[in-house]
Amino acid sequence: MNSKIIDIKAREILDSRGNPTVEVELKTKRYIVKDSVPAGASKGKYEAKELRDGGKRYLGKGVNKAVNNVNKIIAPHLRGKSVFDQEKIDLLMMNLDGTSDKSRLGANAILGVSLAVCRAGAKEAGIPLWQYIARLYRNDKKPFIPQPLFNILNGGIHAGNDLSIQEFMIAPRSQFFSDKLRMASEIYHVLKSILKKKVGVSATNVGDEGGFAPPFHLSRQALEFEMQAIKLAGYEGKVNIVIDAAASQLFRNRIYKMDSKEMGSKKLLKYYENLVNKYPFIGIEDPFDEEDWSSFQEINKILGSKIRIIGDDLLVTNPERIKKAGNLKACNTLLLKLNQIGTVYEAMESAHLARFYNWKIVTSHRSGETCDDFISDFAVGIGSDFIKSGAPARGERVAKYNRLLAIEDEIKNIK
Repeated sequence: MNSKIIDIKAREILDSRGNPTVEVELKTKRYIVKDSVPAGASKGKYEAKELRDGGKRYLGKGVNKAVNNVNKIIAPHLRGKSVFDQEKIDLLMMNLDGTSDKSRLGANAILGVSLAVCRAGAKEAGIPLWQYIARLYRNDKKPFIPQPLFNILNGGIHAGNDLSIQEFMIAPRSQFFSDKLRMASEIYHVLKSILKKKVGVSATNVGDEGGFAPPFHLSRQALEFEMQAIKLAGYEGKVNIVIDAAASQLFRNRIYKMDSKEMGSKKLLKYYENLVNKYPFIGIEDPFDEEDWSSFQEINKILGSKIRIIGDDLLVTNPERIKKAGNLKACNTLLLKLNQIGTVYEAMESAHLARFYNWKIVTSHRSGETCDDFISDFAVGIGSDFIKSGAPARGERVAKYNRLLAIEDEIKNIK
């Protein structure tokens, strides 16, 4: 059959931070597909483990071990298998690994293969990847483009400044994705002009995800500049705000350090309440540390009816963490990152579980990205409510947005 895997080959390539990552090339009789794996800087401790080489080469960040695991262990077991057997192949790789966190073969090795199998399945089926993913996910609803969240100001460990909050995102409101992308691009360029004029040219340096990284100390400074740019671009009242606090990075000895001030969880919750009351917020991602369950419960109780309380480090796209959060009512939205869990099949299971709890879903990139656009198709295929892929700038970010433009056309042309 044409759908059988003839060969799988992995290689080491570079991501957007100049660090090594895994690319997998898969061959069937008719097609050759490639997919690559992203990497995060702000990682939850319960994420599936990527495998790095250690040593001096690439300062210890090489991925030759993961590459060899694909070529010498995974590939021999998958040759002759049908690319249509996504679940079976993903489970086979998980069994080959034999650990709970994919630390033996590496989540970066396993995910690269899983993505390539899925893409090859779509090719062999003769349909767009998002449509194939919808079939795998058993999504029979009318397709739509998720609401994009554009990260136009960077802080935290994604930037070389003193901003505590990691991402300041905008969510333009319009009927079509193409209009939302245009609005975000215009706001981004207006913001650049404002920063250059009022702060200085150094304020237009960018962080890992393409957003500007000005030398601000206070989160309100960033939010005020964001609001100014929205207004000057002509979109006042048409754009919402989402932030990623990445609060696990701010948490030491049971104290949070926000805006250079030490805060307990109650004080930090009040801080978030004030922001939500002042600005057009629709979501806060990781407002507290990944182990601070009681604070997540409290913020979801107080603000969950108004905005999305998004779990990233809290959940790490892991079904067991999602179940715990669902039962505790600790959040109301899943941030879904494929490399946090390590296979397409498991990511879909996590999405199904989130829907069981009536949560929304944000499909997300990572700060260390490649030009692979798989998550765009994945987000549409599973009916994700939101997608975040950084600023409307830098090739590895806009690759995802440009793919969504194409998908929007594909959806329009469905008869």
